[in-house]
Amino acid sequence: MPKMTFIHPDGRKQEVDAPLGLSVLEIAHRNKIDLEGACEGSLACSTCHVVVDPHFYRMLPEAKEDEEDMLDLAFGLTHTSRLGCQILITPQLDGLVVSLPGATRNMLLEGA
Repeated sequence: MPKMTFIHPDGRKQEVDAPLGLSVLEIAHRNKIDLEGACEGSLACSTCHVVVDPHFYRMLPEAKEDEEDMLDLAFGLTHTSRLGCQILITPQLDGLVVSLPGATRNMLLEGA
């Protein structure tokens, strides 16, 4: 089974199983990792923003325009930022490392 590591805002590393075909967001939720995903992966928010380790970032397919638009709203955006709902685990991503930002910006709640 592939593995991946989440780096929490406090620096703590948590390695978890990463079943093929699941998204980083789904894996986080299965493991009770605090990655919000307010829109449940429908590309309508940026609350599943993660910072991907540069080694693995190069292996990801390029972000589509809808993802780029949502990333523009993310808190703490970096050059290796992606949305966790858009990263699907493949055999090549075994060992994937992502960092969780210290905060998120939930536009769904801000508009309520």
